[in-house]
Amino acid sequence: MPSSRARSAASVQQANVKPRVARAARVENAPKLDGTLDDPLWQSAVPISNFLEKEPTEGQPPTERTEVRILYTRHEVYFGIHCFDSEPGKIIASELRRDVSQDLDDHFEIMIDSHHDKRNGYVFSFNPLGTQLDGLITEEGANQNGSEFDPGWDGIWTSAARITKDGWTATIAIPFSTLNFTKSENVVWGLNFKRFIRRKNEEIMWAAWQRIYGIPKVSEAGDLIGITDIGSGRLFVVKPYVLGGGEQITGTNFHALHTGGLDIKYGLRSNLVLNATANTDFADTDVDQQQFNLTPFRISIPEKRPFFLENAGIFNFSTGGIDQLFFSRQIGIDPVTGEIVPVNFGAKLTGSLGRTQLGLMDVETRASGPNPGANYGIARVKESLFGDSYIGAIYIDKRSGSRHDAFNQSAGLDMRLVFFKKLAFYFWGAGTRSPGLTTNATDAGILLNYDSNWFHSFDVIDKIGPNYNPEVGFVPHIDVKEKLFDQRFSARPKIKYVRELNFEGLFYRAPSTHNVLQIEQWGEFNNIGFQNGSFIELDPVSGNIQRLNTPFDIYKHISFPDGIYRFVRRRAAYGSPQNWRLTFFALEEFGPFYTGHLNTLNLNATYRVNPRLSFTLGEVWNRFRLPVSNFSVDLASLQANYSFSRFLTLTTLIQANTSNTQSMSVNFRLRYNYRPDSDFYVIYNNGTLFQGLNGSNLQQVRDQRIAVKYTYSFQPQLGHGKNSSPATTDPQAPPPNSLRSEMGCPSYVSPNPTQLMRTTACSW
Repeated sequence: MPSSRARSAASVQQANVKPRVARAARVENAPKLDGTLDDPLWQSAVPISNFLEKEPTEGQPPTERTEVRILYTRHEVYFGIHCFDSEPGKIIASELRRDVSQDLDDHFEIMIDSHHDKRNGYVFSFNPLGTQLDGLITEEGANQNGSEFDPGWDGIWTSAARITKDGWTATIAIPFSTLNFTKSENVVWGLNFKRFIRRKNEEIMWAAWQRIYGIPKVSEAGDLIGITDIGSGRLFVVKPYVLGGGEQITGTNFHALHTGGLDIKYGLRSNLVLNATANTDFADTDVDQQQFNLTPFRISIPEKRPFFLENAGIFNFSTGGIDQLFFSRQIGIDPVTGEIVPVNFGAKLTGSLGRTQLGLMDVETRASGPNPGANYGIARVKESLFGDSYIGAIYIDKRSGSRHDAFNQSAGLDMRLVFFKKLAFYFWGAGTRSPGLTTNATDAGILLNYDSNWFHSFDVIDKIGPNYNPEVGFVPHIDVKEKLFDQRFSARPKIKYVRELNFEGLFYRAPSTHNVLQIEQWGEFNNIGFQNGSFIELDPVSGNIQRLNTPFDIYKHISFPDGIYRFVRRRAAYGSPQNWRLTFFALEEFGPFYTGHLNTLNLNATYRVNPRLSFTLGEVWNRFRLPVSNFSVDLASLQANYSFSRFLTLTTLIQANTSNTQSMSVNFRLRYNYRPDSDFYVIYNNGTLFQGLNGSNLQQVRDQRIAVKYTYSFQPQLGHGKNSSPATTDPQAPPPNSLRSEMGCPSYVSPNPTQLMRTTACSW
């Protein structure tokens, strides 16, 4: 006879077959936004409480209750969240830095599809300390780094949260202008909520609670109704900056820095946004983690610059794997040395017109060192078909001042056809044109992707010509006919402490277009995931056949001669429970490597002393035993983070790379977020800011810089009629109640990292 919880789960699932619908309640004044739900205004909203588990058991009633209330005024929407918890002393809240992953904490996410196109959405995430993380979902796609959304977008919104005797509560205010929402009557939004309980590794959803869906599945979200008769929410943000300091780059004298620039965001219509930038500066961008390339191919490093990150998903034209026809890191960064190439100006138009999704970009860089001035134009369009299907096209045009490489053009057509929400076919064809390379310069292929709770299949057939040359893209190797077959079986056995077993097999073969084998790889991967978030991975075999057509320079004067190499490697990995104060990941890979042997130890550990202070240690140790020499290459990093409050943070990153003559590099960044979307930075860097993408481990250009940067974001008034923005957006006016906690009222944290003391209200 089924248990009472099983019967309850069945009845809950049956009751929740109907689409989710939430209603917002109108109020004339904003509720008190102090992280509590004490204001009587919250009681005018009907609470949403019909959440279901996504993990660990799909469709089960959650172990803890959650309630959400929604209010709105003419200019903002408000969310009041109560996350009940039977053991509030075990709530995990350790991150005070904005825009940093909250995966190690309890947290809550709000997804809003304000245009109700069922493809794209805004995500607002916060933890029990009120710390913010936000981003965009484009075409229901997760970020390339595995995140559920692209965190490159920053919006203006306010948050406050408190741990209470029965859980934790939060209050959120989102201006309609942040959502670039201009419709004023009978508003319908797509809406979803996610709660994550870290110590239980439990994920709770309002809609899209099936395991293969989650927050990115915008088409499975519920609806928000009840919003009507509101003012204009047109997006218009002007953000100038000034910067001063000094800099010395390898081979040059120390010189003063004094510059300024401007960023603008403007909503041409509710679903079409113009971004413009002039004299763009990247001083405050996170530095790249240094890598040692163990392959003869180029390496892919994620984009971190805000102008290129925002709405980046619209420009994606993936060709089956890590290949990208457009890769924004090729603009403004020397691909060999990693040196910054100054950007004179850039403009980007992204959004949709009806069923057509549109992306236009133009960026001009000025001459710097070996890099001549260049202009980059990108046009991307997608036309929605049935379900999640689309057909699209892209065109990329690079014009350079180089006499030998005056232009490079790329164009492509792609299509995605989705059936039964689980089976997707991707088709693409692309070509490039550059001086002397106009034939045999194509890439065409097909991808099949099937995703269910128990079986995952990713299969690619692709052909890349010998003259394929996307200079504003990324492709590790050309002149290949690739075949990739990757199958994974997942099981959820009833074994104590075990959540999931994964068994994966992979086969990859890439002969040249003349059928001469270049690369062949195969492997077996076995993973055990535990209920507490820890895992063990055992990969008993990873086979490699590789042809080197030219010598491969691995380290200083040591290289492998051209020829065919066959070797089999093995590895094992362990990841600790994620609710521990000390979390770590360890991987050991060992076995033959070309003409010798290589042992690689990868260790990453984070220690959260309290919500203010944390340390992260990274270590990659490569121990080579080759016929010509025995040597080791060590990459080590130590990052220390101290948060004086949610708005004032200090980050220091020290890196060591023994393959370089000058092995040490230091980056120091003090950030004061003195008002929403406005910052004051003090930055010191001695080492590389960005790493090159080249296939060999060349010496990097070192940059010694100290800079002070000040940004100020404001929203110019568009008028004072019925649909105008509220006068309180005047940056010189005292902040309204909804902004007070964001603009300088620090949250004081008790010695217990899971407990947040009450915040004292500010007076302005």
